Amino acid sequence: MSLKAAIVILGLLWSFQAALGIRFVIDREECFSHKAEYEGDTLHVSFVVVKSDSQWHFNEDGVDLVIHGPTGEQIHDFREQISAKHDFVVQKKGVYRFCFTNKSPYHETIDFDVQLGHFAYYDQHAKDEHFTPLMEQISKLEEALYNIQFEQHWLEAQTDRQAIVNENMSKRAVHKALFESFALIGASLLQVYLLRRLFERKLGMSRV
Repeated sequence: MSLKAAIVILGLLWSFQAALGIRFVIDREECFSHKAEYEGDTLHVSFVVVKSDSQWHFNEDGVDLVIHGPTGEQIHDFREQISAKHDFVVQKKGVYRFCFTNKSPYHETIDFDVQLGHFAYYDQHAKDEHFTPLMEQISKLEEALYNIQFEQHWLEAQTDRQAIVNENMSKRAVHKALFESFALIGASLLQVYLLRRLFERKLGMSRV
């Protein structure tokens, strides 16, 4: 088989669909949907709670995510998770729904990624043994490339979350130090005032 033919077949066989990759702010509940065209495809899901709207509060309780199939059946659920990854094989083609629930009183920013991996087999006028090794290699290449992309997005979201956590901790440390400094200064001024009043009273009594 020539290199040109192999490249053409590679282009025909390899089909990978990036469905959804967004960052959104949730109040109470948000739902997203994605249509799976073929049974046997693999849906990959990941999310990271990046930050909370409150600078003085960083939610460690996480959010809930429930995945529903085309007929409303529950595929998987996550409860009070800060971050998670999951993949499953599509058993029924149709629309899949992903519903987040935020139980925190604060708005949360979530990085959400859904990707659908589809490996298309085309009827070629050749013997199976000619294409099976090539198809296996393409499948491995597809999986490797997807894992790199998926992990990169996951790590970027985790890095953003950690940067925000560190920034909030630094702000809290600075605010705490300023508060303690002002409290110390206030206590010192109060002591000076009380001592001055005490000396004035004693001086007034001694004059009498």
